[in-house]
Amino acid sequence: MAATNRMYSVLFNKCPRCGEGDFFITKSAYSLRNFDKMNKHCPKCGENLVPEPGFYQGALYMSYAFYVIFMLVYFLIYVNFFEEYIDYFLFSIIPVLVLLTPYFYRLARRSWLALFIKPVERNVTE
Repeated sequence: MAATNRMYSVLFNKCPRCGEGDFFITKSAYSLRNFDKMNKHCPKCGENLVPEPGFYQGALYMSYAFYVIFMLVYFLIYVNFFEEYIDYFLFSIIPVLVLLTPYFYRLARRSWLALFIKPVERNVTE
C-alpha cells in the first residue's frame, strides 16, 4: 500500500487526497487573470477544496513563513557570495519578492489544505 505524497501534491498543484486532480484551474501561477482561481472540488475524487468560509485565512501564515525562509536564504547567499554588493540587497530582493507573490500564494494554499486532508492509500501493482 502506498499513500499519495503530500509534498508532491503541494509542489505540483494536485489534490491532497488523491494526488491526481488539479487544485487550481490553471497550471501556471503567472496567468494574470486566473492565478487565484481554484476548483471548488477535485475533478478526480470530488474532495471539497474549500472546506468552509475563511478556511484559507491560515494560509496567510504559511505564506509569511515561506517569505521569511526565502528572504533568509537569499540574504545568506548574498552575504556569503556577493559581500561587496551588499548595498544592492534591498534593491534586488523587492522585485524578486513581487515576482514570487503568485507562486507563494498558491504554495501557501496547497500547503494549508494538505495539513488537514489525509491522502488516500493506493494499491501498488508490479
